[in-house]
Amino acid sequence: MLRFTRYQWTVLAAAWLGWGFDVFDGLLFNYVAPNAVPTLLGLPLGSPEARSATLFWTGLLTSLFLIGWAVGGVIFGPISDRFGRRRTLMITMVLYAIGTAACAFVTDIWQLTACRLIASLGIGGEWAAGAAMVAEVVDEEHRVEAGALLYTAAPFGLFLATGVNALVAGNLMTESPETSWRFVLLFGLLPAAAALLVRLYIKEPERWVNTARAQAPPQIRELFNPVFWPRTRSALLMTFVALLTWWSCNAFIPVVSATLGQVEAAAAGLDKAATNALVENWKTIATTAFNLGGLIGTLLTIPIAKRLGRRPMFAIYFGVATLSLMATFGLDMPNEARLYMYFFIGLSVFGVFGSFTYYLPELFPTRLRATGSGFCYNIGRVVAAAGPFVVGAVAAAGAGAPSVILNALFAVAFVPLIGLLFIPWVVETRGQTLPP
Repeated sequence: MLRFTRYQWTVLAAAWLGWGFDVFDGLLFNYVAPNAVPTLLGLPLGSPEARSATLFWTGLLTSLFLIGWAVGGVIFGPISDRFGRRRTLMITMVLYAIGTAACAFVTDIWQLTACRLIASLGIGGEWAAGAAMVAEVVDEEHRVEAGALLYTAAPFGLFLATGVNALVAGNLMTESPETSWRFVLLFGLLPAAAALLVRLYIKEPERWVNTARAQAPPQIRELFNPVFWPRTRSALLMTFVALLTWWSCNAFIPVVSATLGQVEAAAAGLDKAATNALVENWKTIATTAFNLGGLIGTLLTIPIAKRLGRRPMFAIYFGVATLSLMATFGLDMPNEARLYMYFFIGLSVFGVFGSFTYYLPELFPTRLRATGSGFCYNIGRVVAAAGPFVVGAVAAAGAGAPSVILNALFAVAFVPLIGLLFIPWVVETRGQTLPP
């Protein structure tokens, strides 16, 4: 049973909201991309040109977004270690809220790119501050549970993004897809309200306060000295594999479900309104399956990590990810069945991230905790940025044909398969106390 104090629950709630809205704002655009990209490019919605352009620009914008995310993580990690978790958490939440909401007012694709980059800086900086704060406030025996509970905010963020898109684009404004996406993006302002909670009720962790006063400011280069390099390498390898797999899959869930839905609608001879309704419904089914699997997978990291250890846990999740991706995109099955198969992708590809909120803080001492966690968790997005771009470019070259998209995503399965080769380099932290 979890025995957190009232203040520990408050800290966990604040960090939970920060990360949940982080994911919400980060992925909200992916839901509206099939409508936003063609509109900004002046292409007819649902046309082959629109589908091809959406695939290409979704891949490119996601890749640029990940690079901005990495830059934000690298910048705000040391800021968090030097100036405090609370301040950094509040600033980054406001930054990504403003960046996402500003996307609702853009008039061309380049303005959209600029606003997405602003949001990405805040999103990249939020995670390390929140994870470090939770790890430093809760008791040692409950650190794994607290970290995994913190990451359940990610499925919440995705469920919320799915719900907002379904409410606005799928119900209220089904007849106006050229406009509905702007109203969806306006909901990106929600995190600004949550930042008020951080300002009013959270204080800096005592562990950080005592360390910040007594020790020198952190330096990123310290992560690569002989003392910390094995731990940095372990974190980088696991996050590289997980991030490349996750973003190569998740960035295209709305596009894949929309493409398959349009194929089904055309075969059934549906009109425009019915096609739009079917497409939005299929987006909801696929993302809900992925999110539900991710939520369960996140919670399963608790017993697996505590009973078997961190190293076997990563091996299990990467193995299941390989099998689920190959089955979903390689087997011959009805299009609608593929939507439900996203549950197993979420269980593994999404679920493994429940471990990083406690594993990465376990690797580094207090004065380097946010710097190391933020750098390792976010710099991998530079590598991961290649995934959405390649998948999007390949799918776009195939003119958005469903078979080409499925083949491109099937190839993603080889990323976690290769990740299994890195397991021997994982630093095991099971049973160890948080470094001082």
